[in-house]
Amino acid sequence: MTRPLDMALFLSGVLTGSKVTQQRHLRQARIMQAAIQQRWQRDNPWTWRRKHIRWFLAHHLKDHSEATLYYYRLTAQLILKQLGKSWPMR
Repeated sequence: MTRPLDMALFLSGVLTGSKVTQQRHLRQARIMQAAIQQRWQRDNPWTWRRKHIRWFLAHHLKDHSEATLYYYRLTAQLILKQLGKSWPMR
């Protein structure tokens, strides 16, 4: 059995800003990781595809405010930056 990816270690190269901002990004990345793992059994951002992140933002957060969606988009952009991918976030 493999251990899940440590998001803090994964994002350590791209996290900037205050300690509170960094903690928010880590918390949100872990929530994204758990939701995608539960839905598609992919616990590692290296195996995620665009559809996984799109699903999370569109369906998992459908009942949340625009502000919450905005902050999750920022976290998704950090994940994509670490992966070396650039997908447009609409």
